[in-house]
Amino acid sequence: MRSTLRALTGVLAMTTVTFAAAPASAADEVNIYSYRQPFLIQPLLDAFTAETGIKPNVIFASKGLGERIAAEGDNSPADVLLTVDIGRLDGAKQLGITQPVDSGVVNENIPAQFRDPEGHWIGLTNRARIIYASKDRVDQESITYEELADPKWKGRICTRSGQHVYTIGLIASMVAHHGAEKTEEWLAGVRDNLARKPAGNDRAQVKAIYAGECDISIGNTYYMGKMETNDKEPEQKEWAESVRILFPNADERGTHVNLAGIVLAKNAPNKDNAVKLIEFLSSANAQKIYAETNFEYPVTPGVEVSERVQGWGELNPDDLSLADIAKNRKTASEIVDKVGFDNGPAS
Repeated sequence: MRSTLRALTGVLAMTTVTFAAAPASAADEVNIYSYRQPFLIQPLLDAFTAETGIKPNVIFASKGLGERIAAEGDNSPADVLLTVDIGRLDGAKQLGITQPVDSGVVNENIPAQFRDPEGHWIGLTNRARIIYASKDRVDQESITYEELADPKWKGRICTRSGQHVYTIGLIASMVAHHGAEKTEEWLAGVRDNLARKPAGNDRAQVKAIYAGECDISIGNTYYMGKMETNDKEPEQKEWAESVRILFPNADERGTHVNLAGIVLAKNAPNKDNAVKLIEFLSSANAQKIYAETNFEYPVTPGVEVSERVQGWGELNPDDLSLADIAKNRKTASEIVDKVGFDNGPAS
């Protein structure tokens, strides 16, 4: 017999818990484990409830949710896991905590390159891994990822840890395009061009450009929107104003993108409601809300990006299959350690 949601909120340490005390299985509910903060997805969940009458219950944590579902086993109340990056999506599949989504609606709405070939994960929105460039100290209007290893950038690049899922995704895409040997040479060149040891999140890199510590940084597009609209920390608006976005490889293969997505839990107690949620999130209406709220790119064809995102320039996304990127993540991680990327320049 399944435990109550209240009893399960204490199973593992969580950073934030917002789960209702209700039976794990309920005709009009769906239980969501989410790496995305509740306020970011609330507009979507409100729209879902308005359309279906189904009430979402949400647990949020910044890490460990996949492992939690695995530990809960057959008694897990989780119906779906909302997460970011192909690494976490594929990681959930590798943990054995997912089941395929069999839905003609989803297959019609979401292009195949943004779905697991076996149906174990579904991409919902894209974020591009771009270059933030100083308006004052960088004149060029275009760039490639390959160019980041050019000595002209020596001492001018900031980035977060090489082992962060966002960085691993980018490096894995380079492995897919160029092979492991050339990617290792490239990453060693990028390492030697760093202004400092990798540290902080994507916004911290833009702050470093603002402070004159470096001239370019690697980051996700949506952080620009977060900074430009941050009324609680208005200094972030100044950081954003100091940079512009360059889309790497825009005139060639396209810019690397990573996913925010969802998986259907292996032991979902409310499977039918979970599938309804996934179908809703793949719809044009939900994709528009998602894109407007989080400054991301819809993956459902025909759904326009927000006006703010349009203002950053046109995204030509790399059409490399996300499944191909996922299978190269282990190699990418090994290369990061091999070249001592996180030890900083000349390591």
